[in-house]
Order: sequence, then C-alpha cells, then structure tokens
Amino acid sequence: MKKLIFIALTVLLGITLNAKPFGKTGTAALQFLKLGVDARAVGMGEAYTAVTDDISSVWWNPAGLSPALKNQAFFSHTNWPADIMHEYAAMSYTNGVSTWALSASVLHMDQMDVTTEDEFGPNGETFTNSDIALGITYASAFTDKFSFGITGKYLRENLYIYDINSFAFDLGSMYNTGWQNIKIGMALRNFGPDVRYKVDDDEDGSFNEDPFDLLDNDGDGIIDEDGEELENKIPMNFSLGISGDLMRNNEAHSYLIASLQLDNCIDRMETWNLGTEYKLGNLFLRGGYQFNYDTNGASAGFGVQLPTRFAIFNVDYAYTSMGYLEEDFLRSAHRLSIKMKY
Repeated sequence: MKKLIFIALTVLLGITLNAKPFGKTGTAALQFLKLGVDARAVGMGEAYTAVTDDISSVWWNPAGLSPALKNQAFFSHTNWPADIMHEYAAMSYTNGVSTWALSASVLHMDQMDVTTEDEFGPNGETFTNSDIALGITYASAFTDKFSFGITGKYLRENLYIYDINSFAFDLGSMYNTGWQNIKIGMALRNFGPDVRYKVDDDEDGSFNEDPFDLLDNDGDGIIDEDGEELENKIPMNFSLGISGDLMRNNEAHSYLIASLQLDNCIDRMETWNLGTEYKLGNLFLRGGYQFNYDTNGASAGFGVQLPTRFAIFNVDYAYTSMGYLEEDFLRSAHRLSIKMKY
C-alpha cells in the first residue's frame, strides 16, 4: 500500500519537474472541450479523476463507469458569463461488469450582430457560434480493483460561416487499493488530430488558396483572395489523481473524502487541484481549489440525494469564482446537474 502511494506521488512530482515554465495560451482550438461538467466534480475543484464513480465519468475518466450495478442518466447545465450556455447529457447501460454510455455536449449562445467597417457598426445581420461533441463510451472492470475505459467523440465547431469537423478519444484507468478507499485515477482526454478551418473569403468555392505563389489559382482574374489557415491542436489533457477517505461512518451514512490531482493541458500551465466532499445522510457539501489557475480557482457546491421508487436522484449545484472576469455573482459560472440511477 505505501509503495503504491509513493509511486503515484513520485510520478506526479516527476511530471511537475519536467513541465515547461509557460503555458501556450490560446494555441488550441475547440476550447469548449476543457469546460468541466457535473456540479459535484466542479464543486470539488475538478479534482475528480480518482473520485468519479458514476455517469459523469464519461467526461472525467471513463474507467469510473465500471463496475456499475445500475443504469444511469445525467444532465448538466452551466451558465457562463457573456450569456454563454453549456449543456451536457449522458446515459449508460451496464451488465454489472461492462458498461456502455452515450453522451452529448453543446456550447451555445444567443444571436449576435454582424458589424462591418462600412457601417461602422451592426449591418442588420446576425450570427451565432456553437460547439458540439457526441461520444460513445465503453468501460470494463478487469478485476475487483482495476477498471479501464475509452471514449470516442465526434467534434464539430461553428464560428460564423466557418466550421470544423473532427474526432478525438479519451482513455482512463482506475485502481482501488482497497485500503481507506484510496484510489488512483489517470485520464488522457481529447487525444486527436490537429484541425484547420476552411476559409473562402471570396466565396468562389476554393479554400485556403496559396497567398504566396502570386498565381490566379482559380482562374477568376484575382490573385491571393484567401488567407492561409494554419493547423491548430485540440486541448489534449492528462490528469493524474489520488483520493481517499479522511473519515467514514457507514452506520451514520457519513464520510469525508479528499482528492489531489495534477492536470497537464497542452495550452496552459499545469494546475494542482484539491477537493473535498462531506456527506451526512442525503446531504453533500463540497469545496475545492485549482492552484496555478489563470483566475481565482476557488469553487464550492452542495447537493442532495433523493431516493424514490422509480430511481435514485442526485441534484447538485456548484459555483466557480471567475476572478476579474466576474461582473457579479449572478453573472459568474453556475452549474446545476441531475443524475438518475435506475
């Protein structure tokens, strides 16, 4: 047991010491893939890779889906500043050993005015942006302590008249040591090819015409109509975490767990995430903090479990401080999620 904990901490330390000193901020496309879902996870400061054990595992660590004894459904809604909304839904089916799940993520916003230099303001037209990810997940418990999961995702982004279609994979593993509920979780999310926008500024049906060859590539008498679009990486992220019980009383239906996690994303500096969850009966209190984050990394949340004849429902809420991006409390990041086991 002590050896496993020592190995996990050694790996965490090694990754940190070899990390680059500066994050490549703004160099990745499809940024919505970094937006965490599930109020329980976010309330714990997103230190969730080694904690997750329900349907929201399809986003955090697909290995957490198995073993499962019940089918599950999940919906999460997030209000972001600037009237941006994020919806996430998933459902799973299990035979007790292996689990399959389907998921969908949608980032959307209201219509916005098109502005031009000629009018020096809105020209009467409107547009909107949206992002979509559709996924299918498979997870299996190889032993009573070790499980593995994989997710395949279709990705699409619409930015005004431009769009991207691509794909990515998530891989995850979970090991339960069997002592004090200490678990070690690892997840590699958003592993996929680089993406490139198609640009047709002159609307002639040709894309990414070479701006440097000084040739009329499409034969319309005009040279260098379209600018070149470079390839962009997607926000691949590696998470390594450890979690365990600080206190557990099964007779009183209470526990206190803590989780520590390292996140390494290709377009930002590494973050250390720390989270806790306290359960008393059917009530939950959570808190967390993300160290080395761009804005204030504090988060908090609460939840309630509602057993019914039809299913067991969990309703959770989380608040994330946005620091200087936060106009006021109501316009900050608020998450509400509902889970159902049946």
